[in-house]
Amino acid sequence: MKWHEYPQNIKVRLITSFLNRTVSSSVMPFMALFFAKEKGKIWAGSFLIVTVFISFIVNLIGGYISDRFPRKKVLLITSSLSAMTFLLMTLSLLPSDRLIGLFAVSYIIFIVVSRLGSPAMEAIIIDSTTPENRKSVYVIDYWLVNLSLAIGTALGGMFYVNHQIELFAVLTFTSSCLPVAYWLWLQDVSVKQLKKQHNNVILDVLSNYKVAIKDAPFVKVVVGSMFIFAAEFSMSSYIGVRLANEFEPIDFGGFTVDGVRMLSILNIENTLLVVFLTFFINRMVNHFSKQKGLLVGLLLYGIGYVTVTSVNIWYLLVLFNFIATVGELIYSPIRKTEQSNMIPDDKRGSYSAFSNVSFSGADLIARSTIIIGAFLVPSMMSVYIGVIIMMGILLMYTGLFAGKPVLQKVPAVNKNTKG
Repeated sequence: MKWHEYPQNIKVRLITSFLNRTVSSSVMPFMALFFAKEKGKIWAGSFLIVTVFISFIVNLIGGYISDRFPRKKVLLITSSLSAMTFLLMTLSLLPSDRLIGLFAVSYIIFIVVSRLGSPAMEAIIIDSTTPENRKSVYVIDYWLVNLSLAIGTALGGMFYVNHQIELFAVLTFTSSCLPVAYWLWLQDVSVKQLKKQHNNVILDVLSNYKVAIKDAPFVKVVVGSMFIFAAEFSMSSYIGVRLANEFEPIDFGGFTVDGVRMLSILNIENTLLVVFLTFFINRMVNHFSKQKGLLVGLLLYGIGYVTVTSVNIWYLLVLFNFIATVGELIYSPIRKTEQSNMIPDDKRGSYSAFSNVSFSGADLIARSTIIIGAFLVPSMMSVYIGVIIMMGILLMYTGLFAGKPVLQKVPAVNKNTKG
């Protein structure tokens, strides 16, 4: 599909998400640093753990809301409230004696309203596409996500320390533009809405997710994705800790690369590969069946992360990180598209919210690798990660394709779709 062929709602969704994510990623990754500096490490850690649980619960409620009410109305309300929270955060930083209590409360409110709205944003893609063109939209969305994170993180790295207030002011302005954009350009798409089954709201929410939990193939995909994502998430947990402690510093013309810098190099490599190779890899994958593309991608991804988990030689780290990223570029759009195709029309928001269990669970598994790594040598950690990935491949593949014909081709993406 060419850009002008995208439905209007898809254009609005892609552009607004890109701009908002670019600015927000210039400050949000530094929240742990911010609270640790202002309130101490223990307070910061405890506070952020609480926000993770709040985010998870509210996300499920957001899925229910996005299926019960018009998505445009949901986004107008949540985006307006998000803009107000950023304004409060900015104002709390203005006094010389910062109002950290107000900032923390505003941050929690932001977490709540943003997670209430995110399932509706995700459901818009499914509402406005067909199984035939959905993959091309997910490919460009995947590319834009990584590009916005790269730009935002770079901006944060340059300006966060000395220009915090300015960054939050820009974020306030950008987030204030979102509800205006939704109001002007987002169209109310006629979709089948979820009907209320219980007068008790809590029971109604739980009964809604009961359907998703009973959907065995979908649950397989969610759990399989959790295991697969855990390998990538371990880059910022076990792999990062291991490199910091065990990687022998090397010298390149007076520039020393230690374990921490090596981790940064791997992250930069991953981002650059995603930005520059996404559409090239996607065109190559279009020549294979979806089943073959998924398996090849997951196997490359697994081989890459299993090796990176334990190796300490710089060029092997770079090589196998490359292999893992190529694998991710191959399997990720296929997984996302096929998972979306499994979702019932009247439960798109709820299923999308439930699928986020993959990320929460993967994060917990990745954090646990730090503890397990204290008892296992790196080579055994590679075996451990390998077992987790193989379990993920088995669950994801059987969930997506068990009982389906094997000769389906991946829908082609127009060469001019890059953005």
